[in-house]
Amino acid sequence: MKILLISANTEQINMPVLPLGMACIGAAVQNAGHEVNTVNLMMARDIRGLLRETISGFSPDVIGISVRNIDDQMMEPSNFLLDGVRTVVSECRSLSDAPIVLGGAGYSIFPRRALEYLKADMGIQGEGEKAFLMLLERLEHKSDTSQIPGLCLPEIGLLKKSQPVKDLDHHPQPLLNVHLLLPSSLRNEEIWFPVQTRRGCAMDCSYCSTASIEGRILRKHSVGRAVDLIRQYTNAGIKDFFFVDNTFNFPLSYAKALCDRIITEGLNIRWRCILYPWKIDDELVEKMAQAGCKEVSLGFESGSESILKRMNKRYTPADVRRISKMLGKQQIHRMGFLLLGGPGETKDSVEKSLYFAESLETEVMKITSGIRIYPDTALHRTAVDEGIIEPDEDLLFPKFYMAKGLKGWLEEMVANWMDGHENWIK
Repeated sequence: MKILLISANTEQINMPVLPLGMACIGAAVQNAGHEVNTVNLMMARDIRGLLRETISGFSPDVIGISVRNIDDQMMEPSNFLLDGVRTVVSECRSLSDAPIVLGGAGYSIFPRRALEYLKADMGIQGEGEKAFLMLLERLEHKSDTSQIPGLCLPEIGLLKKSQPVKDLDHHPQPLLNVHLLLPSSLRNEEIWFPVQTRRGCAMDCSYCSTASIEGRILRKHSVGRAVDLIRQYTNAGIKDFFFVDNTFNFPLSYAKALCDRIITEGLNIRWRCILYPWKIDDELVEKMAQAGCKEVSLGFESGSESILKRMNKRYTPADVRRISKMLGKQQIHRMGFLLLGGPGETKDSVEKSLYFAESLETEVMKITSGIRIYPDTALHRTAVDEGIIEPDEDLLFPKFYMAKGLKGWLEEMVANWMDGHENWIK
């Protein structure tokens, strides 16, 4: 079959992002013997023209559309992103009779509601490599699709829960310039090339949607497989990488082994990653620096121990301070994150967090006021209990939690602090 995969994301909230998820699907589909064509709309100046040219020239049997973001997670003003995706679906519909299948991180949080809103034919919730191949086989042979894990249909919903593959080495890796294309307009810019060595997260933070996307069970590529992929990219001229794993430091032994292998292989790369500020020791940070780590995202979220407990965090402000100092000592740049306004937040806890963030002296600090409410999270249940949202609200259109008494005051307080800190961003 001829499969067209489209990355509908055009948002550059923090930086241009390459569609790694779609590339993984493309590799799996091609490995199964299908013909694949991929389109990245990130930098497309004429989206309709590009779709028209691609579909008419390729004549796909199935069109897959990757939905990365539902909105920008900003409370005011909030930018809803699905209308652009709906235009892409509509355009594909006008150009082809091929069934349109949705997937991606954003879609997986709202499988039935997003499917209805975008007016596609079906969707795959969660990890897609195995489920999408099963769907293609059933469509090709016109057989029953009802037992495909993760498949969602209009007016029916999710037929069977997604079943993530335990061993990530089972999946073929995407190839540069085959499945993962670098737009020509970005070739002269600094791009952090995405690499994923682990999927899933067991931390269960009160507001986080990761479990809906990747599951709670942490799964890994073998260290050798991960480094082989990085070497493939470095041989093609890529030197800057972003480990998009939710928590680079879990398991600690795996993170150290990965760094050791990068060092012994002499890959000479630069990279950034996401750290959960808990269970990190000097040895890991030293190995990260030796392996080429230049920047980390340090989402500590609050400087108040009581608020961290409400968020179901495992660490304390003392842990954050200790780890931040270790990173600074190794000259690894730190991008800190504060998430203000959640359950239990008060004016005192906000001020404590702002002073704490200032004391860390991170190279960049990102401040978010108000927390996006996602389904099936502890924050969702709290918002229902407090009457902020109704129990049956689908939350596709963003709703935010803001602790009572902080509306207006918090935005003004953050704005005042931003004026005195050039390296703080919203």
